[in-house]
Amino acid sequence: MGPEVAGIDLHMHSTASDGALAPAELVAKCHANGVRWMALTDHDTLAGVAEARLAAEQRGMALLAGAELSTQWSGVGIHVVALLPNGEQQALAPSSSMALALDTLERAREERAERIALKLEKKGLANAYQRAREKAQGRAAVGRPHFAEALVDAGIVSDRAEAFKRYLGAGKTGDIKALWPALEQVVEWITGSGGVAVLAHPLRYGLTRRKRGLLMDAFVAAGGEAAELVSGFQNSDRGRDLARQLDERSLYASLGSDFHMTRGPFAPGRFSEPPSTQVPPIWQHPRLCDWFRRYSEG
Repeated sequence: MGPEVAGIDLHMHSTASDGALAPAELVAKCHANGVRWMALTDHDTLAGVAEARLAAEQRGMALLAGAELSTQWSGVGIHVVALLPNGEQQALAPSSSMALALDTLERAREERAERIALKLEKKGLANAYQRAREKAQGRAAVGRPHFAEALVDAGIVSDRAEAFKRYLGAGKTGDIKALWPALEQVVEWITGSGGVAVLAHPLRYGLTRRKRGLLMDAFVAAGGEAAELVSGFQNSDRGRDLARQLDERSLYASLGSDFHMTRGPFAPGRFSEPPSTQVPPIWQHPRLCDWFRRYSEG
């Protein structure tokens, strides 16, 4: 995929959603790690992009506006990364389909948070929603990590891992499924905003190879054009198999760390080496190649 791989990361999170670093801090970390082309893709929000853009411009880095949008397909929660080459201001204009998407998703997240709070209050976490909102520090979306921190502070659990194991993980009391919009609707919102829809981390949904293929077929039929060939650290054999599935559907390949917080090997710009493949990298996409070239040497 070329030497650019060492300097690109198109999937990261900041404190605008559930990341550990403020947008400007994340940019500084990217710069220190040699990342030259980056996308900030917080969950269902563009709130951190303006701060990140200013920090990136000060360092001569290329920043692409983005968001990781929540959706569902065949009863499975699926994430789609929106890469928005026209920038956050145009995406947030009142008439933009992306503005409609973010508003819809914010309301879905708030409704889910309120339902989680009611469940946790029955387990002994008084004022659960208020506590989680305080942990969110004014961010638009209150999520399970914020409830986990509230449980720790209340002394109900010892750490976040225990909070998810006992209360917030799959099948537990606080595992409330939001009514996310359909995959087709989310892809339509992204493409209607001039963006590129990227199927996020296809290997993480617990799907069989056949069902993953059906998901990708539905994604392509809806107008999706790319998928993350590499997301963080993954098995090399599964990566090669995923490359074949992308190639069969003429999808572009995206790359990202899916960075949230510093622990172990996880860091911006750090992910498994992409498999050898003829699948074109996403920075060759007609709507993204100009952005990439502006920050390329020569």
